[in-house]
Amino acid sequence: MPIAESELILNKDGSIYHLNLLPDHLSETIITVGDPERVPTVSQHFDSIETVIHKREFVTHVGYYQGKRLTVISTGMGTDNIDILMNELDALVNIDFVTREPRPLEERINLRIVRIGTSGSLQADIPVGSLLVSEHAVGLDSLMQFYPW
Repeated sequence: MPIAESELILNKDGSIYHLNLLPDHLSETIITVGDPERVPTVSQHFDSIETVIHKREFVTHVGYYQGKRLTVISTGMGTDNIDILMNELDALVNIDFVTREPRPLEERINLRIVRIGTSGSLQADIPVGSLLVSEHAVGLDSLMQFYPW
């Protein structure tokens, strides 16, 4: 069943509404940062940049690092922006924008998303300034109640 225009909003150029991206703009690996000004801080290490797109707090650079295509994109602040970003990234790879049909379950794409940024800590034994590598994250807000397990 096609997704209604009110549920999948596309710009006149066919790009997804908030991110202003087309499916071809994404790589398999996406680096997210909060602050839009951090995007060029990451992409300055790319060997080349093929795409630069900026809409609202969402700044995207797509390029190559040591032969690997990467996308770096800012989320802006707050869980609401991250929710928009994640939903639109998923739509970019798992919905056909022409037919507005989702890909069959067996063909759905899982993106590799790496977050670079600051975080708080609930553990007193983790000093300020520590480097952390997380496998999972859980928001301590009410947003999760809207998602089926």
